[in-house]
Amino acid sequence: MSVDAATVKRIGRLARIRIEEGEVEAYRNELNTILGFVEQLGEVDVSGVEPMTSVMPMTLRRREDKVTDGGYPEKIVANAPLTEDNFFMVPKVVE
Repeated sequence: MSVDAATVKRIGRLARIRIEEGEVEAYRNELNTILGFVEQLGEVDVSGVEPMTSVMPMTLRRREDKVTDGGYPEKIVANAPLTEDNFFMVPKVVE
């Protein structure tokens, strides 16, 4: 894929970046270089490679899902301007 000057200007407008007329060619070359690199990545054989969550091998630490705090809703809503049955009351914002 090749990027032309009109596409560079459109990308600049969409990104709200002012691109002067003299800079268009430099940006066009940079974008074409980036897209060429991405096309090279598509040629790499990744069959048999599992997706990674990180570049460092690790396992997620797990903990038991249990309640360790709470049981005092009165204290939680104590400073609220409006409450009802230990729930926060807020103005209606959707009609």
